[in-house]
Amino acid sequence: MEKRVLFIGETNSFIVNALKDGLKEPGFECLFCKLDVTDISRLTDKPEFFFIYVDEKTIQEKDALIYVRDICVEEERKIFLAGYSDELQVIEDMFPSECLGGRFERPINVKEIADALLYAVENKESLESRKHILLVDDSGTMLRTIKGWLEDKYRISMANSATSAIAFLAVNKPDLILLDYEMPVCSGPQMLEMIRSEIKTESVPVIFLTAKGDKESVAKVLSLKPQGYLLKSMPPFQIVESIDNFFASQKAKGL
Repeated sequence: MEKRVLFIGETNSFIVNALKDGLKEPGFECLFCKLDVTDISRLTDKPEFFFIYVDEKTIQEKDALIYVRDICVEEERKIFLAGYSDELQVIEDMFPSECLGGRFERPINVKEIADALLYAVENKESLESRKHILLVDDSGTMLRTIKGWLEDKYRISMANSATSAIAFLAVNKPDLILLDYEMPVCSGPQMLEMIRSEIKTESVPVIFLTAKGDKESVAKVLSLKPQGYLLKSMPPFQIVESIDNFFASQKAKGL
């Protein structure tokens, strides 16, 4: 896997230059851009890993930070942060935990950061060999619970709304979507209709994982041909077993 890291923000400070020099030895290519929506949006080939050296100015750039956060969520990038503890906490609170690759308090240890980035590269290589599942549910608690059941075997991404999921699917193609039925604004069945109507996503397998077990709800989605319909009330081991069996059947079919 590529060893590339994007430094966002101050590019000529002593600490950033020290980090750049320290990352050369393990073979990292360092790219730089300002913490600015326009500058970041111009990058067409963004690295897997972002690094922000946090200071008082950084905290004031909320629009740019939100833009970086959205990229990390939608394109599955990892962000590494360095700075003073109180300033780091402000930035950390803006990012979902799955986007945070590491935090480093001053004084900065360059080797520690290089080791963390190397570990992230190796870990991503391992994860990418696993089947990729997108969980879609408007309950954060349920997302974290299901992720806990599956993350030992599968690479997991999460979306807390159909809108976020569709944005994710614009740049990613998971091996399976586990989809909730009842969600605000856009329901699970509506989202599945959208998935089936787009050439890019029409073949992505979808299994409902929902609390709605009545015949009417199940019948409503049969015409959309989901690959399965699981109830949240099932024991967790049965849900995991059902997903294992789905992938086993896909493998047997050569898919």
